[in-house]
Amino acid sequence: MNLNVGLEGSSITRPPFFDGNNYSFWKTRMTIFLQSLDNQLWHIVVNGPRMPTRTIEGVVSLKPENEFNDNDKMLQLNSKAKYVLFCSVGPNEFNRISSCDTAKEMCYLLEVTYEGTNQVKE
Repeated sequence: MNLNVGLEGSSITRPPFFDGNNYSFWKTRMTIFLQSLDNQLWHIVVNGPRMPTRTIEGVVSLKPENEFNDNDKMLQLNSKAKYVLFCSVGPNEFNRISSCDTAKEMCYLLEVTYEGTNQVKE
């Protein structure tokens, strides 16, 4: 008799899986998982990526991708955080978050879906 049916173990290389149940448990584990990979990943999820800009003659504009440098790695970190989140959810949640542009948007959408907005919570 297998008593571990349906139980998930932990892995330091695989993100915790979210199937739409027990969101608070998953959220806490995902926070720690992202922080353990790179604290900047969690920073991206909380604050969103800073879009690289350039200033020419006093006018600030988005920097073209071919001008990105090592200081512009926030976009790469956003992609990495999005990938971790995509790898951690089942098909229903994937469909829910797949159109989001940032990891911050993805997490916010899951939070609102499973915890409600601040108005709902109050």
